[in-house]
Amino acid sequence: MNAPEKLSHADDSLLRFLTCGSVDDGKSTLIGRLLFDTKTILADTLNAIERTSKRKGLEAVDLSLLTDGLQAEREQGITIDVAYRYFTTGLRKYIIADAPGHEQYTRNMVTAASTANLAIILVDARKGVVAQTRRHSYIAHLLGIPHLLVAINKMDLAGYDQATFERIRADYLAFAAQYGIKNIKFIPLSALNGDMVVDRGENMNWYDGPTVLEVLEATPPAHSEANEEFRFPVQYVMRPQASDSAELHDYRGFMGRVESGEIKVGDAVTVLPSGQSSRVTAVELGGQPITSAFAEQSVTIRLADEIDISRGDMIVHSENTARVTKQIDAEICWLAEGSLDKQRKYIVRQASREVKALIGEIQHRVDMGTLATLPAETIAMNDIAKVSIKLAQPLAVDAYTTNRATGAFILIDDSTNNTVAAGMIA
Repeated sequence: MNAPEKLSHADDSLLRFLTCGSVDDGKSTLIGRLLFDTKTILADTLNAIERTSKRKGLEAVDLSLLTDGLQAEREQGITIDVAYRYFTTGLRKYIIADAPGHEQYTRNMVTAASTANLAIILVDARKGVVAQTRRHSYIAHLLGIPHLLVAINKMDLAGYDQATFERIRADYLAFAAQYGIKNIKFIPLSALNGDMVVDRGENMNWYDGPTVLEVLEATPPAHSEANEEFRFPVQYVMRPQASDSAELHDYRGFMGRVESGEIKVGDAVTVLPSGQSSRVTAVELGGQPITSAFAEQSVTIRLADEIDISRGDMIVHSENTARVTKQIDAEICWLAEGSLDKQRKYIVRQASREVKALIGEIQHRVDMGTLATLPAETIAMNDIAKVSIKLAQPLAVDAYTTNRATGAFILIDDSTNNTVAAGMIA
């Protein structure tokens, strides 16, 4: 499939991005301003928040109400859960995740960051880089978000001072260099007044860079910046019902979503973890034959040879296979209210495969206040730690830094079936 055909794919114009930062840095107001100034708010929604703003005694519309949807959030003026919003411009579609600012909601931010391709880190111009700025930047980097936009907000309360912007920019770059955080852009803005969000405004003529919306419009979509290896976790093996058709009797299709890379008819492939090889004879999308498929397409693949394949197996290119292992080291974020128990049995769910597992050594825990690594005997809710995990069956994996889809997993408590952790394979 050539490049123009790829650009016609529906999700190639989609950008998933995350907003995060300390409490009261203006995350929800920034999103509200984006929706308001791009004219993507429905009239009835705008009327509702206007009425709510008047009841609160405000003269202007409180745009943060567009994302702070829970009653508890509106009463406290903070974001607790992850709020998702969808909007579109003339150039592309967006999914916004507004992450909580409080440290005790770290697990919510990890969930929101797992699929984002860009993170907007809000910084209050009056306070500069604070502990939560560093914490959220660290998590965004750990979760492999490839693009960071540091939005220095509330410049109106700092007199639109260029020296303030430059000082915060220098402080952030000094921190980022310690952890190898790259691909950072900086924008001074006032989400409340709209300066440098969608429109430039007239208060910061000293800044000649892009607005927030211009950065969003120019950010590459997922799967477009590197030649990713082909990964196809099998979700379902399709066998037709009894029929007089000899072709149907011989038909076996392997259904799933292409997590990364591209597959063409005629390609040599290997099935993991068994290691058996074959050749692709057909690729089908919606029941129609196509010559190739690429990332995020859900397709059916047919192979030349009869191979024992079941749900959870992974089809890869024979020359670029994944690592097959029964032990993994991983960074995990503990999501459950109860602490990790190394005596309990867990289930690792990675892509479409599930295997039973035991937690071995806890190599370290990250102090989310200082970002220092500390020894630990157990980990509790919102903790991030590096652990060793022993698997009952082999798993085909990639390092999370090279493939977010096949390098990620969740841990499930075998006795309660509750999700207790999210992990990134080292």
